[in-house]
Amino acid sequence: MKKYLSASLMCADLTNLIDSIKDLEKAGIDYLHIDIMDGSFVPNITLGFDLINAIKKVTDIPLDIHMMVNEPSKFIDRMNLSGNDILCVHYESEIHIHRVLEMIKNKGCKAGLALNPGTPVDNIKHLTEYIDMLLVMTVSPGFAGQKMFLGAEKKVAEAKALLKEWNCENMLVEVDGNVSLENGRKLCRCGADIFVLGTSALFLKDKSITKAAEDFTKYILG
Repeated sequence: MKKYLSASLMCADLTNLIDSIKDLEKAGIDYLHIDIMDGSFVPNITLGFDLINAIKKVTDIPLDIHMMVNEPSKFIDRMNLSGNDILCVHYESEIHIHRVLEMIKNKGCKAGLALNPGTPVDNIKHLTEYIDMLLVMTVSPGFAGQKMFLGAEKKVAEAKALLKEWNCENMLVEVDGNVSLENGRKLCRCGADIFVLGTSALFLKDKSITKAAEDFTKYILG
């Protein structure tokens, strides 16, 4: 199965965001990963909905939106999204999470469900018909610069095995958090499909975005 690179815009140069997006286009990046944090679900506040709508006007790269917010259903209609975009919410973000996933599907974009490190993969068993992408968090959500948690590889492998068992083997599994070259290779071998890349592998001081993306892809598949 093809592997996809999703660039974390939180790690890009926000003072020159359009130039950064152009560089990501040249590098052939598959998705732009946009973190939305509310200071409640996670102890941080980041990019917002107006920025998302502005980015949609300047690039054709699909958006990979990661909502780390409580009650995301209140905000879904604030974003202008299309069929290739992914809108991902956390399992714990609402009591009736299947309703939120259904809202996302009805919006016309792809629905993603994120699992925190301590959230069992089994929790999605009765939600698979609502989900297009499963995000396995490899760190606790909310901050960049963390180390990958020790059970990440096992959890990704478990997720892939269970999806196959439930006849959902075509569902993409994304990994987010400390996806370095070495961790990326490990997670790739466990079955990860989409890799969220930030300062560990893509936005590097000594390497262009294009070269970093090429090196990452070659290394994880090697």
